[in-house]
This record gives sequence, structure tokens and C-alpha cells, in this order.
Amino acid sequence: MLTIHNSQTRRKESFTPIEPGKVRMYVCGMTVYDYCHLGHARVMVVFDMVARWLRASGYQVTYVRNITDIDDKIIRRAGENGESIRTLTDRFIAAMHEDADALGVLRPDHEPRATEYVAQMQQIIDKLEKNGLAYVAANRDVCYSVRKFRGYGKLSGKSLDELRAGERVDVDAGKQDPLDFVLWKHAREDEPAEVKWESPWGCGRPGWHIECSAMSSQLLGDHFDIHGGGQDLQFPHHENEIAQSEGAHGHAFVNYWMHNGFVRVDDEKMSKSLGNFFTIRDVLKQYDAEVVRFFILRAHYRSPLNYSDAHLEDARHALTRLYTALKNVAPAAGVAGVDWTEAHAQRFRAAMDDDFNTAEAVAVLFELANEVNRSASAELAAQLKALAGVLGLLERDPVVFLQGGAAGAEEASAEIEALIDARAAAKKARDYAEADRIRADLLARGIVLEDSAQGTTWRRA
Repeated sequence: MLTIHNSQTRRKESFTPIEPGKVRMYVCGMTVYDYCHLGHARVMVVFDMVARWLRASGYQVTYVRNITDIDDKIIRRAGENGESIRTLTDRFIAAMHEDADALGVLRPDHEPRATEYVAQMQQIIDKLEKNGLAYVAANRDVCYSVRKFRGYGKLSGKSLDELRAGERVDVDAGKQDPLDFVLWKHAREDEPAEVKWESPWGCGRPGWHIECSAMSSQLLGDHFDIHGGGQDLQFPHHENEIAQSEGAHGHAFVNYWMHNGFVRVDDEKMSKSLGNFFTIRDVLKQYDAEVVRFFILRAHYRSPLNYSDAHLEDARHALTRLYTALKNVAPAAGVAGVDWTEAHAQRFRAAMDDDFNTAEAVAVLFELANEVNRSASAELAAQLKALAGVLGLLERDPVVFLQGGAAGAEEASAEIEALIDARAAAKKARDYAEADRIRADLLARGIVLEDSAQGTTWRRA
């Protein structure tokens, strides 16, 4: 039985979907005004893993991950660049897809853009106003009256007074209470026409929080199974989603809330102000994308993820060990999928069913790789490849991975093969000093030669 740590109840709970055999999952996606960073990479990889495991467990999954394509930062960046908002957001959506594809992240079933759901947002705001939970403020914004929603604070676990004293509460003279948040922003004269929509409350645009309530209810219904996102969204974004959705519809919004941990850099929180901020593209210039995916999955999704060159190098060496096992023992042909009756697969399933414990599941992969190395079993090699594939790992030809190295730092394969041929010729001519010199020179460049009865192959050190 799958258990999930529910952020709202703060404990692990047995997972029971609303509709037997089907899972509806919504994850807060990216605000597309810049390139995706490592925090985004973790969200994408973690919930890709969750969707993969749910499907491997036999569930029919509908996975929605939204795109925020209207926001103050987007408007400001487009203005600075002298381009339209649509041009800016289209460019960074394409870049996001490139990064996600590189990391082996499968596309969600639906990827709604906020600007396509403004009508649905207005419908929810109208319901909230009729239910006495929304009001037009003095500055003509429409705001949510937080103190009128009795359940506010149940996700963050804080009282209204504690939240009132929090650092993230906006102070706005137009609000009836500083805790209240904006549902609809009245249009400003200096904003471009493409971010202005007509509404019952005047021309304007939606606030940030209302987007997800509208998109999730439209695509998954008013009540669905899993809502995920980064830990930083728990308050106020997800707290406000609950208030909006339950305030409008009058019933429970989400059964299981999941939040992945923060990314830290050398044990400090990643931030632009500290100068330790890395985009996915920055990292992929130095490390293979599968190494980065493996690095993320090697940790439990709720734990902090500490990024450093040392940790990425360790992940690269560890993934190399798994690929080397498959290089040395070719998986048996014609094996279809995982044999879930096998002992390693059963331990793998137990780990994944325990709140998606990929750290333990990866440990099982290493146990299995050791057994492959010891027994030279093609069947176990096939099992290793299939189990890892559930996590989106070990899906490449082992030789391709082992010869790949870091992106942008690859010697031409033809050159290495030519040196291997020259070494073979030197050995044939009994010029062992020259053969040793070629091996040593290649090793100095990070190339390891491996001799066997079938010939010489190479891999990265």
C-alpha cells in the first residue's frame, strides 16, 4: 500500500484515490520570465518521478503542471527588453521544455497557461464575492477576506495572529486586513494592453494565487487527489489556493499535499543575492543531464538537496558504476519490463511505496548491480535496467554514457579510436613502451582503456 506524507496533516497516510484506479495530480509550475534554475529542476524531476511510479503501480494518472505567463516580473522583464509579453513567455517556455527534456522529464498530460483561463478565474472570484469572502478594496482591487474563511492556516499550521506577524504578508492601505490577498488587480495606466482583461470589477488582470485554483478545477475537478510543489509555496500560495477553492466550492479541495525540500548550495540557501544561483543550463554545461537527474533522485524528495561540485562528482561516479555493470553484462534480450516477483524488485517497490523513498530505491539498484557483477546474469542485468527505467535512469546505451563525459568537454571518438589502433599496432610490433605511453596519455585525459579477449574499449575515468 502506497503511503504519502501529507503536508497538511504532517504525517504519512495510506493513499486512497477518490476514483478507484485513477489519480488526478496538480503541480505548480514555472513563472516564465527567465531560465529555469536548480529549484525548478528539482520540482520537475520529483513530480515526474511521482507520476512515473503511480503509473508503474497501475494507476491511470492525469498530471497537470501549470505555466504562469502573466505576472509582475514578466511585465517588468518584457518592458526592459522592449518586447511583447507573449514573445518573452513563448521563448522561456521553449527553454523550459529544452531543460526538462534534457533531464528526462516527461511532459505532463496538461500544461495550461494562466492567460488561457482568465474567464474561469473570474467565475471563481464571482462565487467568492457572492459567498461573502471577496470585496472590492479602496484601490479598486478585488481582495479575499482571509478572516472570514475559518480554515485559513491549516496547511501552514499557523494561527491568523502568527501569520499576521509573518514577513510575507503584504501591507496595502487598500485592504481591510493586511492578511487579505489580491484576487483581481485593477488595471494601471502604465501597463500594456495585452495584460488587461474586462471583468465585472473593471479592466484588470488576475492575481497570482487565483490562477491555480481556476486551472486545477477546470482540468481536474473541484476535488482531486494530489497537489504538489516546492516547499516555498506552502505559504502563502497553497494556503491561499485552499481558501479560494474551498471558499468558492464549499467542500474539500485536495486530499494529499506534497512539498519537495529546498535546494541548497554548499549548505547555504540558493539565492541570487548570495551569488550561488545556478540555472539548469549552467549546470548542464559541466555535468551530464542524467547525472543531475540521478543526483536529485538519490535524495528523498522532502529532504534538503545540497548542491556542490563534490556531490555532483560523487553522483557521476555512482551512476558510472551502474552503467558499468550493464556494459560488462548485457541485459537479456526479449525481457519485457520488471519482474516484480524478484527479491530486489520487491524491496524497490517497498521503498517507493514508502512515501516515494528514492534514496532507498537507488540503494536497491546498487545491490542489484553488485549481484550482476558477481553472477554475470543477463536476466538480472535486464532487471536492473528495467527497475532503473521506472525512475527514468539507465535508459541509454552504457557505452554511450561511459564515453560521454561532461557536456562541452568531449574528445572526438574518432581520435580516441585512432589512438587505440595505434596502441594495438605498437603492441603487435612489440613496442610496449609506445603502447604504455599511449595508455598513459589517454588516462591523463580522463580516458580509461579496458582490454579483453574481444579487443580494447574505452570509458571516462
